[in-house]
Amino acid sequence: MNSVLYYIHDPMCSWCWGFRPVYSQLQASLPDTIQSRNLLGGLAEDTDVPMSEDMKNYLQQTWRNIQQRIPGTRFNFDFWSACTPVRSTYPACRAVIAARQQGEPFEAVMINAIQAAYYLQARNPSENSVLIALAMEAGLNEEVFRHDLLAQRTHEKLLAEISSCREFGVDSFPSLMLDLEGSRWRIPVDYHQSAPMAKLINELIETHHA
Repeated sequence: MNSVLYYIHDPMCSWCWGFRPVYSQLQASLPDTIQSRNLLGGLAEDTDVPMSEDMKNYLQQTWRNIQQRIPGTRFNFDFWSACTPVRSTYPACRAVIAARQQGEPFEAVMINAIQAAYYLQARNPSENSVLIALAMEAGLNEEVFRHDLLAQRTHEKLLAEISSCREFGVDSFPSLMLDLEGSRWRIPVDYHQSAPMAKLINELIETHHA
């Protein structure tokens, strides 16, 4: 059985955006015996109902809190006036799956594109048209991506990933779950430095193989 560090996330989760630099450092420090694998948690289901003022205010305050808690994290608040937000992240999640199907490296490319569009460029990744434009900009095959983005099979894959997250007992994003040949440990997320997480992972590996 493989040993895997699962990164449970949503491409439109603002805390995942804040965690991105430290998670990249953690990935680079993982031993060769550990694979890193993403799982989509599906933060918000499909809807076309415009976001309420209360939710918009809540999310803008969340962005401010993240900027204070994780120095260096940037947000473009023009999003809230330039776009019509809806509380739906499933389209962006399906876009990640559709991109992955064109080659594993495209998964990270699409996640990065969605986050940059949402948090820096004031573009709305809840809209399929924006996601298709991002795929084109990233060099994906537009026709294939467009088909896969809207395909029922892609939605079923998303639901399967969400189900896996729930089996792990995960209900917040980002989360890290270490699976060592079937034995699982939750790794507390550190938004400021990767070293404590890497240390815990190495200790768990040593204990597991002792």
